[in-house]
Amino acid sequence: MIPNLFTRRTMIATGSAAALTGLAGPLSPARAQTLAPTPSMRGGANNYRPGAPIVDRIGNGGFWMTGTVRRAGDGAPLAGKRIQIWAHTTEGHERDPQSHGATLTDENGVFRLEMPQIVPAFGQPHGHLAYDDPEFQTVFLRPVMPRAGDTSLEAHFVLQPA
Repeated sequence: MIPNLFTRRTMIATGSAAALTGLAGPLSPARAQTLAPTPSMRGGANNYRPGAPIVDRIGNGGFWMTGTVRRAGDGAPLAGKRIQIWAHTTEGHERDPQSHGATLTDENGVFRLEMPQIVPAFGQPHGHLAYDDPEFQTVFLRPVMPRAGDTSLEAHFVLQPA
């Protein structure tokens, strides 16, 4: 079981936090129609390594990267989508191959990957996430943690078909 993921602060990695309210649960048809694609974030692709392997976890763990992947427009959850994750952690720099991994979304469009604690790099504790398969437009995210001591970070993708 994943340790209490829903009691910590959430970093919404889109331009509009209001557009993602309630993404973890079912969406009404009217609400789903308002979901706009997630734009790539400046700096999100730093130290990106194409083809990072799908892994059960990165390193020794203790920190959770979680989120959802939905389709723009109707808000449908997207199952089986590959999300790459990398960060500067207690076990390595974000440019190190062992600090990179990928995971797949479940049937509800949810992803989660355990990794070592993220530590500040360039003054901010942050993670990197990417969706880069050809079915939808590529998106790179760089969410910043509210506090360096947080043990989880959440980011949400709303993907636009390619």
